[in-house]
Amino acid sequence: MRNRLVGTYVLLLCMVLVALEVPFAIALSNRETERVVADRLADATRFASLAAPALRSGRLESLKDELRSYYALYGIATMLVDQDQRVLSVFGSPATDFDTTVRGALAGRQVSTPSTLWPWESQRLIVAVPVSDGGAVLGSVLLASPTGHARRSEVVSWLSLGIGGLLAVAACIATAYWLAGWVLRPVTRLDAAAHEIAAGDSAARVQPGLGPPELRRLSASFNEMADAVAESLERQRSFVAHASHQLRNPLTVLRLRIEDLGGRLSSSSARDDHALALAETDRFADVLDGLLALARAERGRLAVIEVDATAVTMNRAEAWRPLTERRKVELVTTAPSAPLPGRFVATALDQALDALIDNAIKFTPAGGRVEVTAAASEGGVAICVRDSGPGMTEEQCRLATERFWRAPDAQNVDGAGLGLSIVAVLIEASGGRFTLAPADGGGLEARIWGPGPTT
Repeated sequence: MRNRLVGTYVLLLCMVLVALEVPFAIALSNRETERVVADRLADATRFASLAAPALRSGRLESLKDELRSYYALYGIATMLVDQDQRVLSVFGSPATDFDTTVRGALAGRQVSTPSTLWPWESQRLIVAVPVSDGGAVLGSVLLASPTGHARRSEVVSWLSLGIGGLLAVAACIATAYWLAGWVLRPVTRLDAAAHEIAAGDSAARVQPGLGPPELRRLSASFNEMADAVAESLERQRSFVAHASHQLRNPLTVLRLRIEDLGGRLSSSSARDDHALALAETDRFADVLDGLLALARAERGRLAVIEVDATAVTMNRAEAWRPLTERRKVELVTTAPSAPLPGRFVATALDQALDALIDNAIKFTPAGGRVEVTAAASEGGVAICVRDSGPGMTEEQCRLATERFWRAPDAQNVDGAGLGLSIVAVLIEASGGRFTLAPADGGGLEARIWGPGPTT
C-alpha cells in the first residue's frame, strides 16, 4: 500500500514537472535563440548601413576590410550580394541554402533561420538584412554564425532544470514515504492486531493516537469492538465452565440415587431401564467433562512448552493397550528411538492422543487394527492415528471437528461429539495443525502436526 501511494504521488509530481519544465525548457531555447538572432541582426544591420553608400559609389574595399576583420575576430561567415544576387564579397564558408534568406532580404525583410536553436542540432544560424538607400533595396548582407556556444548554454540551462526536477522528485519521494507511513501506520497496526486476535491473542489492541483523525477514530472503534468481543467470549466461556461445573455435583448425586434404586428393582424390564438411566447419566457426565475441557482450552493464550513426542506417544499408546486387548483390536505403535521434540500447550498432546486413540478404538471392530505413528516432518513433529473402522467421507471429515457433531451411522456409539473439537482447539492453540482424512484401504486417518523446538 505504501509503495502504491508513493508511486501515485511521484507520478503526479512527474506529470506536473513535465507540464511545467517542458514549456519552460522550450522558452529557454527560444530566449537564447532570440538573443543570438538579435546580436547577429544588429551586426548585419550595421554592415548594411555601411554597404549602402559603398554600393552606390562602387567602392567596396573599406567594407570588405570590415567584413574580413569581423570574420577573423568572431569566426562568423559574411556575404554581400547586390540586388541581382551577385556575390560581391564572401569571407568564410557561405551558407549552402542562402537563396531563400537572400531573396527574403532583397524583398526588404530581415530573415533568420532556423527559428529555434535546439541543443541536439548543429546547423548554423543564418541572418540576412536588406541594404536600403532611400527606400530602394540595393543588396543584402548575410551572416552565417556558429551556434555551438548558444547550444552549450541551452544544455547548461536544461541540465539545471533537470537537476532541479530530480531534486524535487527526491524530496517528493522522501516526503511521500513519510506521509504514507504516517497515514498507513494505524492501518498496518490494525491489520497486525486483527491477525493477532485471529491467532488467539484476545488482548491485542491498536495503539491510539496514530495517524490522521479519521484513522484515530477507526483505531478507537476497533479497540472498543475488540474489547466487546473479548468480553462477550469470556462471558460465554465462563458461563460454559461454571454451568458444567455446577451441573457436575447434582449429576453425581443423581447417579448415586439411581444406583441405589437398582437394588430395589425385581423385574428384568425395570433393571434394563435402570441400566439405561445409568448409561445416560454417564453420557451426560462425558458431555460436561468435554465442555469443561473445551472451555479451558479456549480460555485465552496458553503457554507452549517443549515435549518429547516419542515419549508421549508411547506412553498414551501403552495406557490404552488393555482396552484394545479386551476389545480384540490390534494396537501398533511406531516411533523413533531418539527423542522427538515438539512444542505444544501443556498436556495438549496427551489429551489429543487420548481422544484420537479412544475414537479409533470405538469405531474399529474386533480383529481390526489401530496404528499410532510419530515422526519428524516439515521442521516439526507429526503424529498419526489410523484405524481400520468404517471411516468417514471427506465431507464428514470437514464437519467432524464441529461441536456435538456425530456421523449419521455413529449415533448409537458412546460419545458426546466433543472429542475432535477439543483436539482441534488444543492443537491450534499450540500453533499446529489437525487434519482428518479417509485412510488408504478404509478407515480414518487423524494427523497432528506440531512445530519443532525454537533454535
